[in-house]
Amino acid sequence: MFDVREKPNKVERAFLIGAYFDRREEEDAQALLDELQELVETLGIAIAGKELVFVREANPRYLLGKGKAAELIAQAKELDADCIVIDNELSPAQQRAWEQDSNSCVIDRHEVILDIFNMRARTKEARLQVELARLEYSLPRLTRMWMHLDRQGGGSSGGSSGSGGATRGEGETQLEVDRRLSSKRVDKLKAELEEVKKQRETARKERARVSVPMAAIVGYTNAGKSSLLNRLTNAEVLVEDKLFATLDTTTRRLELPDGQALLVTDTVGFVRNLPHDLVQSFRATLEESVIADFLIQVLDASSKHVMEMYRTTTAVLKELGAGDKKVLVVLNKIDLVEPDRLRELQREFPDAESISIRTGEGMDALMHRLHHMMIDRVVRMDLTIPLHRMDLVALAHQEGKVLSEDYEQGVGLVQCVVPKRWESKFAPFLTVATTQNP
Repeated sequence: MFDVREKPNKVERAFLIGAYFDRREEEDAQALLDELQELVETLGIAIAGKELVFVREANPRYLLGKGKAAELIAQAKELDADCIVIDNELSPAQQRAWEQDSNSCVIDRHEVILDIFNMRARTKEARLQVELARLEYSLPRLTRMWMHLDRQGGGSSGGSSGSGGATRGEGETQLEVDRRLSSKRVDKLKAELEEVKKQRETARKERARVSVPMAAIVGYTNAGKSSLLNRLTNAEVLVEDKLFATLDTTTRRLELPDGQALLVTDTVGFVRNLPHDLVQSFRATLEESVIADFLIQVLDASSKHVMEMYRTTTAVLKELGAGDKKVLVVLNKIDLVEPDRLRELQREFPDAESISIRTGEGMDALMHRLHHMMIDRVVRMDLTIPLHRMDLVALAHQEGKVLSEDYEQGVGLVQCVVPKRWESKFAPFLTVATTQNP
């Protein structure tokens, strides 16, 4: 296995290449290449240039044609790029071929996202998830000349005592040792993640025991999910104008207008062409969206690719098994959207709430909408409670919201909103014969 140590961040300028194989997909391929630029810039790497290429037939060695590959390598050298980033997923053999011909670092979108995830991971669970994904990606690529772009990377110059970031021409024996140690590390990481998963399941069971409903905030990376959680619950979740600023779930308690409690969970953001193994590696984190009562899907209304972002998130949720959940779509950043464009989006998403987390516009309406999403879970009750049953008043305070109390007549006249699961416990003390939704 590679030694994990500090090494210079050698890559400073990247040349980006995107290939598409159907002329009808040119616009979409250009959008993906633009997104790749944002991903690479998130790593602090300057963009020397980028090129979108139409390919009639995939080449097994280069993905592109041999002549086109040579032309792009020459273009990258002319622009003084020290790394080539290809938006399409490369096989290990294709990656080696590009590196041998260009004599420089060559990576694909998959590896860029891995490096961003590694840079963003903060908790033990996120670090374990990232390391597992990176090792599984790197196993078939141990003979590559270059490893990852960031500081926590693998690779040594001919052995574990080397100080450089390149692995050139390792012998077969050392390669076998690397693979064996890497495989053992993968097994160990999976075992550790199972323990983390058990701890998370214990916490979920505790939440389920008190039956507090839960909503998961999902959406494209950098759409404003963490900002929404902070605004709703006064949480202090890290908020940055960067891709994948959040890799760890954060759950906070929110009190709705009817007094009912709602647990709101922030989740890792999605991105188009998110590598499948990363979806699998972060399944424990993303499971919050599977067990939630409903989902709050945040869309960046100011993005011209908002529909693609919506489809990407919906597709990943379906893959996770959350495709049948109730979804409340929230159009965020409406302060950055022209009125005509906003009306167009509202026609596209007629049931969505339009908000600006930055200015606060639409937040009151969103709170009431959250209340209506859960309205079938609570009842409003007028109660006459004997003074020797003050335990029921305490229960109403604990599990719901007490709207008024009066003890002047020798009994407790209590108006409250409580979860429906407690309705039968309060029913014998109803002042009127019926209950009603708040």
